[in-house]
Amino acid sequence: MSIKSCLIAGATGLTLIWGSSAMAEDTSDFPAGPLQFLVAAGAGGGTDNFARTVKPMLEKTLDTRITVINLPSASGALAHQRTANSKADGHTLDFASSTLVTSLAAGQNPTGLDQLTPVARMQSDVMTLIVDPDKYPDFAAFKAHAEANPGKVIIGGTHAASPDRMAFLSFADASGLDMTFIPYDEEGSVAANVMGGNIDGMFGEISSVLSYMESGEMMPILVFAEERLSNFPDIPTTVENGWDLTDGNERGIFVNAETPDTIVDALENALKTVYDSEEYQQYEERVNLHYREGWLGSTDYRQKLEENYELYKRLLENT
Repeated sequence: MSIKSCLIAGATGLTLIWGSSAMAEDTSDFPAGPLQFLVAAGAGGGTDNFARTVKPMLEKTLDTRITVINLPSASGALAHQRTANSKADGHTLDFASSTLVTSLAAGQNPTGLDQLTPVARMQSDVMTLIVDPDKYPDFAAFKAHAEANPGKVIIGGTHAASPDRMAFLSFADASGLDMTFIPYDEEGSVAANVMGGNIDGMFGEISSVLSYMESGEMMPILVFAEERLSNFPDIPTTVENGWDLTDGNERGIFVNAETPDTIVDALENALKTVYDSEEYQQYEERVNLHYREGWLGSTDYRQKLEENYELYKRLLENT
């Protein structure tokens, strides 16, 4: 029996046991044609690279062809809308980052979690506080400056409902530091202003600043994690500072909310096969995404999204 057939058989068996209303759906021929990845981000970024890495692996696992379409408009909202309005047959997949839930909490995303079904989370990138090391050699220096100059420390980020702004709000809430956030149109502008000395720092994934670390132009001084990263043991963590703050930028896959459970299960199983493969694990290590377990299945991912939504909504209401 092929991997594709095993995935469908396993998913169908689970559905029969649970007595799902979707058991009447005939999914034995899934996928019935090519799949479509709608990427809620522009070409070349982390979410786009994620989707294009998964593409050939999922094509092999499900024995089908896949087309990737980038829809970065309105922070990816167009991709979410098209997925919610697509045929509920599992052939249109929405690849999204945490921007989906941050923009939803900010009231900037018209597509709610009731219109999409999360299939799986595959990445949980580590968030960091990044500075010019010539200005702040370590976190202790940054924290001392922020405490001595309330309201004068400026942190930059990519738009008002971005994961990096949520990191800023979460950090300010946990630490009690009085800081100011300035939004920019793109991440490159934020980095340029950090290196130019116009702002004091930025929040971002460690994978996005490796080249700057090598050149010494920027350096993470705080990691949103429980334990220090093995490759960067000198960088302190939020948890060791007493802050229960470990969220990063997550990336996952969604389908139309009306998609039958059997198809959602089959897609989840196929993506788990991809995630567990040596090829995908080597990719994660190569781009520094291996520090934190990325995988969450459909049910657990939905719970995490709902928890994040409530947190971000609270933080935004208090700004």
